[in-house]
Amino acid sequence: MGTFDGLVAVVTGGGSGIGAAVVAALRSGGARVASFDLHPGEPADGLLPITADVSDRASLERGADRTAAEFGVIDILVNCAGVSAVGGVDGNDDDEWRRVLDINVTGIARSTAAVLPHLRRSSHASIVNISSIAATAGLPQRALYSASKGAVHALTLATAADLIADGIRVNCVAPGTVDTPWVARLLARTDDPVGEKARLAARQPTGRLVTAEEVAAAVLYLASPAAGATTGTSLAVDGGMSGLRLPK
Repeated sequence: MGTFDGLVAVVTGGGSGIGAAVVAALRSGGARVASFDLHPGEPADGLLPITADVSDRASLERGADRTAAEFGVIDILVNCAGVSAVGGVDGNDDDEWRRVLDINVTGIARSTAAVLPHLRRSSHASIVNISSIAATAGLPQRALYSASKGAVHALTLATAADLIADGIRVNCVAPGTVDTPWVARLLARTDDPVGEKARLAARQPTGRLVTAEEVAAAVLYLASPAAGATTGTSLAVDGGMSGLRLPK
């Protein structure tokens, strides 16, 4: 018997990176999973790919209704969809600020609102948001991205308070720098991708990047019925970056 046998999950951003790792881990644990993404992947046993856009509320509502119709219930929502931004406070124009906040913050609110009527009918309801160490640690050239993830952290706590009476737990995972195609694309835009990747690894006390599978494992813990007493929590998966101060 798997930890998630009989449970149904929706994962936004499930087509790649952390989202794809979460989808795979949930399926390995016995869950049936709907992957919401612009490119959600191919259908498989227990996997329902749904083309959905977190900036489009109607597509999310259609996806939630289709998932419930296919699988009967929704027990878990994992909000992985997000985009990056590089630059100081003056490094992005108003349109980019609107775009990133709309996807990273309002997108979580939209996805949660779309799935919430179905979660309220579950006896094991859980929401896990993907935040970032950037929510609480000042990182250079990440003003917009950090602002968006700080908002995700605050939104997680507020939503946990609002939904506790409904028996719905809400938590977030705060990764450090994760070795994903997304990070690879960011590195490719720099003058020295190899050197920049080494610098990103070196700033984490473990001396390496976090893997998507390690983030997925943290998501699964928070989403599982075994974490029934855990809500309103941010779990750092950052190689010790947020808490350790090692001598040079």
